[in-house]
Amino acid sequence: MKVLTLMFFALVSVLVGEPVIGQEQSLTVGNSTVREEDLLASPVGANWTSYNGDYTGRRYSALREINTGNVAQLRAAWLFHSGNSQNLEATPIVVRGVMYMTAANDVFALDARTGRQLWHYQRPVSSGLLDDAAAHKNRGVGVWQNSVFVQTDDAHLLSLDARSGSLRWDVEYADKTKHYGATGAPLVVKDQVIVGTSGGDSGVRGFLAAFDADTGKKKWQRWTIPGPGEFGSFSWPGDSYLHGGGTTWMPGTYDPELNTLYWTTSNGSPDFVGDSRPGDDLYTACALALDADTGEMKWYFQFTPHDLYDYDATETPILIDTVENRKTQHLLLQANRNGYFYVLDRTNGKFLRATPFVQRLNWANGVDASGRPILTGQIPGPEGTYICPGIDGATNWFSPSYNPDTGLFYVIALERCDIFFAKARKFEPGQTFYNTGTDRPPTEKAQKILLALSPTDGKTVWRYPQIGSGSSWGGTLTTAGGLLFFGDDSESFEAVEASTGRVLWHFNTGQMMHASPMSYAVDGVQYVAIAAGSDVFSFSLPH
Repeated sequence: MKVLTLMFFALVSVLVGEPVIGQEQSLTVGNSTVREEDLLASPVGANWTSYNGDYTGRRYSALREINTGNVAQLRAAWLFHSGNSQNLEATPIVVRGVMYMTAANDVFALDARTGRQLWHYQRPVSSGLLDDAAAHKNRGVGVWQNSVFVQTDDAHLLSLDARSGSLRWDVEYADKTKHYGATGAPLVVKDQVIVGTSGGDSGVRGFLAAFDADTGKKKWQRWTIPGPGEFGSFSWPGDSYLHGGGTTWMPGTYDPELNTLYWTTSNGSPDFVGDSRPGDDLYTACALALDADTGEMKWYFQFTPHDLYDYDATETPILIDTVENRKTQHLLLQANRNGYFYVLDRTNGKFLRATPFVQRLNWANGVDASGRPILTGQIPGPEGTYICPGIDGATNWFSPSYNPDTGLFYVIALERCDIFFAKARKFEPGQTFYNTGTDRPPTEKAQKILLALSPTDGKTVWRYPQIGSGSSWGGTLTTAGGLLFFGDDSESFEAVEASTGRVLWHFNTGQMMHASPMSYAVDGVQYVAIAAGSDVFSFSLPH
């Protein structure tokens, strides 16, 4: 009878969204409090405290136990199977030996040494969603003090007790009936949790919002599509601003010294047809610099004005400092989906340079002195137009990285073109806002290529062409051990020498990767982890 009672309470916990807790969990997670110095640490070492590791977005780890001389000995330390997602997209977070990861609306706390489950917060997936939110994609959590924050597929922000997984508060920050969803990971800055939404292809008005980490009370909100009478509203006549896109579905980066958030926005809506949104369509396909305390805009830079190609700018904006002519430069780097590698002055948004990083690029002939693309006239039409890069872009949301030791920026590029079709139609509630779509020519070949780019001149230092169909979505990680880890195009997790691209190690996961790797240490042992399929793999050297 006692066993049946326990089973009943466990079932109730699952149905109402309560944690299922492992034995001795409080002894293991009681010391995982996240302090401000943990979030400000740069580069990261033993802990990995946010989606990209630290606020710079570099995905660079100071750990060096695993290095070019011994990485060939790397082995799988443990594997955790989430059981409720076929394509995990999350990057795990690790704080003092405790790993937090997500799968759809579920959150897991694991012993980062062994993969043993400590607790599991369960929440059913939502119905009535569109596009990526309907696939219940989730890219991870944010952490602060003794709380874990997660966005749900229907755009709720949850605060969980890091020690037990119990729900502290639940805030609905966007209405799913208006096509909003969420697929990203929160970014915690000071005492506030910053989140965006998905739905850029579903006719929503994008925004970014910050919430008090203790109470869940909204502190500020920044719309990315101007309303009537605001600067840039020319592009959004009538009520088109309500469906303009410009969503903020990937986490941004942050400069504590400038107290500035750098967040990027998605395509304009509707896709492919721009007649209903004349002009540049601010602030779609942009990098936005915002005051972290108020959300006030400091500057913006638009990569693809009047985007007709679904070239979201949501790729990670990486922050680095360099010295040129004895002067320190504070830079923002982005390999954009439109095929150009950009370098901006992040203090003021000034355009410095942009260079193509893929060979197949026909929508523009370059950029002018202000960074504006020089168009070729290749635009989607009713009969179809062959355009490069294709619908998935020259790269996508999977993470780039930057190694300060080599001075190189790493990105996985896609060489592929598609036929783009355009046919105008009105916005219809309950339907996506694609006008209309793309097709891949039967003879079209796609290839993923791992690139090392020089920010000083934009040139490719080395390239590593991948074997596969071009369908992988794995990102990169670089370390002080002279390594670059990435998910390759043949279902293997791989390591190469960061300075040369020389192949050093691989492990066949048997599953396509849709996530980016990270590294952490527990008790002096370095681990490297990545999600593949429905599993999380963690690797270490033999001990």
